Amino acid sequence: MQIIRDLADLNETHTAWRRDLHAHPEIGFQEHRTAAFVADRLAEAGFEVTTGIAGTGVVGRISTGAGGSIGLRADMDALPMDEGPGPDERPWASRHPGLFHGCGHDGHTTCLLAAARHLARSRSFRGTLTVIFQPAEEGLGGGARMVEEGLFDRFPCEAVFGFHNMPLLPLGTASVRPGPAMASFDEFKVVMTGRGGHAGMPHTTRDPALALAEATCSLQGLVSREVNANSAAVLSVTQIHVGTTHNVVADQGWLGGTVRALDEEARAIVEAGLGRTVAGVAAARGVTAAVDYRRGYPVLVNDPAETARVAAVLADLYGGNFRPDFPPLMAAEDFAFMLQKRPGAYLLFGQGGEGGCMVHNPNYDFDDRLIPMVATALVRLVESRLPRSA
Repeated sequence: MQIIRDLADLNETHTAWRRDLHAHPEIGFQEHRTAAFVADRLAEAGFEVTTGIAGTGVVGRISTGAGGSIGLRADMDALPMDEGPGPDERPWASRHPGLFHGCGHDGHTTCLLAAARHLARSRSFRGTLTVIFQPAEEGLGGGARMVEEGLFDRFPCEAVFGFHNMPLLPLGTASVRPGPAMASFDEFKVVMTGRGGHAGMPHTTRDPALALAEATCSLQGLVSREVNANSAAVLSVTQIHVGTTHNVVADQGWLGGTVRALDEEARAIVEAGLGRTVAGVAAARGVTAAVDYRRGYPVLVNDPAETARVAAVLADLYGGNFRPDFPPLMAAEDFAFMLQKRPGAYLLFGQGGEGGCMVHNPNYDFDDRLIPMVATALVRLVESRLPRSA
């Protein structure tokens, strides 16, 4: 792809930004240092800056005259996990144990800052650009909170776009697809309560461990036997907790996990089936079951018309390396809340290759070669959506 000269020349500066953010990770709604860094860079570039949205969110706004309006969003938060390599292997490694930019949000923040600074200098668009730096994407719903606090009422946008690095695609490729592109995300916890006792006399007990095991196996049949095979859904039991020692049958235990789907019908089928299955197993084993099912992020749906516009930009930039055939992901993204309020799309930029690894892995790191690629694509998207001739 043809990278904008200014962005290529400044990549050493932008890389330093990214590595500074990487070394100082902050989890959701605690991104105080990151937000201050973002606000300072935007102010230096000439943006009108608003802070404190959803606690630590930052919004920058700049206008070049009458025209349309567009929003670009990046996430800022890190994960509550340890980074793999130490400072000897990666001098910019996290300086805070238990906190790590293991999903690349440090890179996303930098890419949007780079694009914003270039657009503020070039004034190569006509209209209003809003750049949205969102807190708490990792399971805490910062996107929903920004919307609830009036994001698009305060900062009107005709369309809004988000993006993410994608290790499953090679570096130098990009993708966007219309319709459902990422799954919904729900959490569940099932508490089984029976009657505890001596492990040598289990007939005197009502064993929640057995009920939990049977429920775990039975739940795996929900998707395969109740959801249409043409729909995508995943139910994963990720935790089972019961008992304290080898010779005691516990009186209580619990299991938990997630449900993901690419359409609301499949989502509802799995939710209803989970409650019914757990109740049946509990009744059969003489224990009681309490289900806590919490709906989280909705399905992320890209607007067909806006996706077509983005696809044209990416196809022009990437040529044969534009990948519109990349399948939907069963991971979830709270940018979905913004797409429920405004048309737009979620873009993926490949950073896979030799020595790379998937996000949420202790050895993951954002590839700094991606910064000018993504920033160039964002700039061209704004110029295409808000042309000077408008």
